[in-house]
Amino acid sequence: MPTPDRTSLELIVSAARGILERSGADGLTMQAVADRVGVKAPSLYKRVRNRDALVGLVVEATLVELAVRLERARVSVSRDDVVAAVAREFRAFAHEFPVAYAVSVGPLPEDSRPARETLAATSAPIIDAAASVVGEQHALEAARTITSWANGFLGMELSGSFQLGGDIDAAFDYGVDILQRALVVSVSER
Repeated sequence: MPTPDRTSLELIVSAARGILERSGADGLTMQAVADRVGVKAPSLYKRVRNRDALVGLVVEATLVELAVRLERARVSVSRDDVVAAVAREFRAFAHEFPVAYAVSVGPLPEDSRPARETLAATSAPIIDAAASVVGEQHALEAARTITSWANGFLGMELSGSFQLGGDIDAAFDYGVDILQRALVVSVSER
């Protein structure tokens, strides 16, 4: 098998996220990643401290990619559509990487938690979208409202909790529309 120098950290993280998506959190083992990148499991420990640290690297990579996609969505639309665009991209990302998304927004052991800078970068497009609707003074509160609603909706959707029928896409759009209007009203009432 190749030496660890022939295996990059980027390849290790990519393999880990692929395994996470296919096999779930329990399937993400150092051995599975080692097999995927073509090294012996002990070789991985030269690059990654332990499984929790590996999960942390996957979370970091996931949130960095989410931040890029949210920012792209934010700048691609007018002020009137920015909350909806960011929320829809958030949902699209969660559907593309449901397990990595769920792990990234769920409770994590200390070694798996993303850096504060990563969290700030991921939050920035949502805060900027919120600011365009409610202004800078209330942007953080509005961004937390948007994120909480989207995470709640997506958590239920991805776990199959919506069992009463109906169009889930329409329900998401309805929620985004109500949220956008509520934010606009909150500004006019201040």
